[in-house]
Amino acid sequence: RRVHSKTFFCFSAAAQLNMSLCPIPSKVAKKVSLETHKPNRDNAHRPDMAPEVYTTPPSPPTPGKSGQLTEIQVKQYFEKGYVLVPDFFTKDELQPVIEAIQAKVDKIANKLYDAGKINNKHDNAGFYQRLILLEKEFKGTAVLLHKEGSLPPAFQNLWTNERLLNVIEQLIGPDIAGHPVWNLRTKTPFNEQTTVPWHQDNAYLDHTSLHTLQPTAWIPLVDATEETGCMQVASGGHLKGVTATHTCCVGNTWYVQVSEEEMTNTLGVDLEKDIVTCEVPMGGVLFLNNCIPHRSLENRSDKVRWSVDLRWQDPSKPNGFYGIKECVPMRKANDPTYQVDWETWAATDRYGIDVNSDKLVEDEFDTTIHGPWMKRWEIVNHNRHVLSLEKDKNLKFITKA
Repeated sequence: RRVHSKTFFCFSAAAQLNMSLCPIPSKVAKKVSLETHKPNRDNAHRPDMAPEVYTTPPSPPTPGKSGQLTEIQVKQYFEKGYVLVPDFFTKDELQPVIEAIQAKVDKIANKLYDAGKINNKHDNAGFYQRLILLEKEFKGTAVLLHKEGSLPPAFQNLWTNERLLNVIEQLIGPDIAGHPVWNLRTKTPFNEQTTVPWHQDNAYLDHTSLHTLQPTAWIPLVDATEETGCMQVASGGHLKGVTATHTCCVGNTWYVQVSEEEMTNTLGVDLEKDIVTCEVPMGGVLFLNNCIPHRSLENRSDKVRWSVDLRWQDPSKPNGFYGIKECVPMRKANDPTYQVDWETWAATDRYGIDVNSDKLVEDEFDTTIHGPWMKRWEIVNHNRHVLSLEKDKNLKFITKA
């Protein structure tokens, strides 16, 4: 069925700034049971139901800090589950991120060429075209780049951008840590592997973090329109504080999905009225919570829709990352001079393996993705990603949608 949608227009953020920083997280993430989730439609008796987590803002911070949302925007974030700020960054501010991505693309092109996987590195192609050409020669190049987990200084600087952290302070309070799940989106045109179906971010984490608010900043590096594959959200779908039943895995992907029927029956989403198409210009930011249903549309353009998504949370709360990796502290309320220790945090990758180990990846050209989130839900489609999960006795975690 066709879902009716509307384009959402938003507000700009402004103000002046004061820096305040926050505490080192406690060792809260534990190894958890990976039993398949059993559907429970009786929301009144669900232990994972936590509407207050997603609808109650913290005490307001000191006003006047650069980048802060307006009161109306903060109100919308907690009432609707998202807020779009169309002019948060300048293009000059995002240029170092683009250059870092270009270096990643160059590195993977050289690897593919040296291994005889491609005949042309397409060095002269532009930022929005080169990955498309590489993908044509080696199907799955976009996935390899999505899996690549290095965090260049430009990404680190974006994640700890002072204005961004001032917004996050308004959403979770003054103690801020970066969640270990961050993503570079390599959305090439007409690619099922980069088109994410309806889901809640909570569905990719374990149950320990269902009472933890984890704001996401989705930052496109091109004008994100319906044609290039922007995001859609189910406005207000977070209000019950419930993570609906998902299934695994969609088509030939590693993605879990929540059905429209489940969104309606369990989350109370009105598919005719609540679906919002969020077109975000380059420089804009879409802020989401981890309980709101959302998806990305197919890229029907002739360019790559590059984007980065970054997450934060209170460092004292569970991050739901299956005990694999802790959060990285970014601000400490009791230590205004705190500096992020990137070296220590980046010493392990998304496998939970020392980055200096000789056993990081068995096959660097493996285009499958799998992880423990698959075990959380009923597997209804046994594709190659699921099969790779079944072969991996160590249940190594790669990434998430």
